[in-house]
Amino acid sequence: MKKVLNLALAFTIATLFVACSDDNETVATTGDLTVDLTGLEELGSDFVYEGWLIVNGSPVSTGTFTSVSFPQTYTVGISDLQTATTFVLSIEPAGETGAEALAPAATKILAGDFSGSSASVSSTGIVGDFSASWGKYILATPTDADDTNEASGVWFLDNSVAAAVAGLGLPTLADGWKYEGWVVLNGTPVSTGTFSAVDAADDNAATSPFKGSVGNGPGFPGEDYVTGSAAGVDFPTDLKGATIVISVEPSPDNSSAPFTLKPLAHVVPADAMNHSVISMGAGPLATLSGSVSR
Repeated sequence: MKKVLNLALAFTIATLFVACSDDNETVATTGDLTVDLTGLEELGSDFVYEGWLIVNGSPVSTGTFTSVSFPQTYTVGISDLQTATTFVLSIEPAGETGAEALAPAATKILAGDFSGSSASVSSTGIVGDFSASWGKYILATPTDADDTNEASGVWFLDNSVAAAVAGLGLPTLADGWKYEGWVVLNGTPVSTGTFSAVDAADDNAATSPFKGSVGNGPGFPGEDYVTGSAAGVDFPTDLKGATIVISVEPSPDNSSAPFTLKPLAHVVPADAMNHSVISMGAGPLATLSGSVSR
């Protein structure tokens, strides 16, 4: 009888121990997502970056950020973290609410698929591949009748053939992006206008505050700086020695500075001849990249 009681007592104690162990066991409901990106710059005040996990084909936000100091770590639901197949980074309007806040905007800047616990992300596949980009331009001021200030305008065209052709070889951009030309004067970039097509006038062709009164110029991106002033420079001026840049810009965009992606750039030679084709070189940054780990 005593042996039976001892066995019963031992069973009771063992049962209580297991029950207590089960009660105290904590099952993780969240996990960490660490984002480490290179090349990003701060956005205009009305926009933020937002990370997304693609889970069973649907986007799940990992949070927004404005600081471009990395790495950064975010707390995410463990199930979403473990089953996500892709990470996407987008540019979103600050304070966005409603249905628009539940999915990434068209302006997606980085993406990559997970392989195990990490994903390599890049802008190449989601914004554009600029590895084969090229550019040409001429100095000319076709929007006024004055032929003494031809070095005060830049047009992205090739006039070495009978009929001028496009001077830019650039890929078609994904939705949410546009190209923009710039002239750097006194260290300050001044826009030549945004554009989507290399063989058509840019978006401000008819409204530029700097152009002359004769017309809007040829049907290619470019700008005449013949009236007004910018960056402390009165127009007309001489663009020799200035830096010409083509950037890739979020659209919409409220920043007055070029975005971080700049696939083409060139310093106008001091001996550049007006109306003659000048070739551009590679810009300072054509690809954004990074890694995401879970």
